[in-house]
Amino acid sequence: MAYVKHWADNEKINKTEKAKLEKDGLRILDDIPHYAKNGFDSIPKEQWDLFKWAGLYLQRPKEDGYFMMRVNVPSGILTKPQVETLAGIARDYGRGVFDITTRQAIQFHWLEIEQIPDIFNRLEAVGLSSAGACGDITRTIVGNPIAGLDPDELFDTTAIVKEVYDFFQKNEDFSNLPRKYKMSISANTKNASNAEINCVSFTPATKTIDGVTKSGFHLKVGGGLSSRPFLAETIDVFVEPERTLEVAIAVTTIFRDFGYREKRHLARLKFLIADWGPEKFKEKLLEYTGPLPSKGDEPKEEWNAGYFYGIHDQKQEGLKFLGFNVPVGRLDSEEVFELARISGKYGNGEIRTCNSQNLIIPNILAENVETLLKAPIFERISINPNSFLGHAVSCTGIEYCNLALVETKERMRLIAEELDQRISLDVPIRTHMVGCPNSCGQRQIADIGLQGMKMRNEQKEMIEAYEIYVGGTLNKGGKFNEKLKGKVAAEELTDVLEELLIYFRDQKTKGESFFDFVGRVGVSTLQGVLDTILGKETDGISV
Repeated sequence: MAYVKHWADNEKINKTEKAKLEKDGLRILDDIPHYAKNGFDSIPKEQWDLFKWAGLYLQRPKEDGYFMMRVNVPSGILTKPQVETLAGIARDYGRGVFDITTRQAIQFHWLEIEQIPDIFNRLEAVGLSSAGACGDITRTIVGNPIAGLDPDELFDTTAIVKEVYDFFQKNEDFSNLPRKYKMSISANTKNASNAEINCVSFTPATKTIDGVTKSGFHLKVGGGLSSRPFLAETIDVFVEPERTLEVAIAVTTIFRDFGYREKRHLARLKFLIADWGPEKFKEKLLEYTGPLPSKGDEPKEEWNAGYFYGIHDQKQEGLKFLGFNVPVGRLDSEEVFELARISGKYGNGEIRTCNSQNLIIPNILAENVETLLKAPIFERISINPNSFLGHAVSCTGIEYCNLALVETKERMRLIAEELDQRISLDVPIRTHMVGCPNSCGQRQIADIGLQGMKMRNEQKEMIEAYEIYVGGTLNKGGKFNEKLKGKVAAEELTDVLEELLIYFRDQKTKGESFFDFVGRVGVSTLQGVLDTILGKETDGISV
């Protein structure tokens, strides 16, 4: 231990903090071989939570002993051997399920404790790890999925992301943070990394220093979603690329040593920033880093929400990258093997994951693009998806997650497919569905957010239902969507959304986005529309 846990003597810290003082979360990695040898029943229940530090959650119901695993994919960049290894794990142990998450990670299900050592070995052999993918620790680093290829980036962040990720990976100086801690590093000028919803983000900026204009980063801190979402605050500093790690260490140290540990629901960095404000945070930051230049200029392009559909020029002349839709982020293992084969045959084998739960195949010679796209797999995984399906995002939901209240992933896919059949619009609608307030599906930044809940119908039966939120974006600093009052039964949701969208279609101006429309007509207008729809369509359902 290279630091003092000054909170150890605080009797008011929560029980999770007390447990972390007794045993660092990363130490579960030492125990897993023993548990793997002796079976799930050998794992004491009080150790279950520590598995998060190894990137493992128990699926529901926990007592059945199946694990969900997240694998870190910093900046979403995967080599061909890495893709094939991940596909093999999904095929051999995960019942073929391969999910891309909203933080560019890969998620498996149905894993058993006996299989974990072999999975760890496979991951390590290709330079991947699940350690720190969950738990009160630095998570995988979200970044620009087309780093190094991107005509819109100020500079290539690949090496910077690797340096910062490698420093924090399995680093016990930073494995006991007050809560989960999410970082993004990107020089993409269209905010592909969703900077405002991360705990700390390095975003592209320029600054003239001693007469020389330099490219570097601005620093945003204190973003996060869940039941109390915050947009990150910009700190008045300019970070030169070579100082990124130093600043990341400083911010993480401040969170570790000054973050709140008494009430767990108030432990995220966003609450410390909300209390301190950006000026006090800057003063503390400079105590660790020494002087930093003040802010410079930052590019102000429209947010792309992490979508890269279609065929695009790379920086490298003659090469293209192709952006594909993966419906709600779910592939099967055979599809992943096929994508690896194709990316190796026509490109350099890389595949890149996006926080929109989609993927990119880069480094394709221009003359090979049309041949590549004739592969049968691209009938489902399309560069030109239908509009609703192509902009539908979903968390895991009750299928696997202990926190979820309702089904999400398959329901979101079916609703999006049905809406594509029923209605056509001149602008895309980003629809995000989540199964609980924790917002792994990032519902707050969607045009239309759908949050699952339970409710009683007229027969007093508990049924799955959803609340509707409208008008979220991360454009121009961001704005979270707002709730419309009323609960919609799951079986009515498609019809209700269709009517709401027909109103939007009939009342919008040409090319007007859903976000702009909500701003123009007001949430109260849409509330009136929803009230009318619910009164007509949801007989017996409380509003």
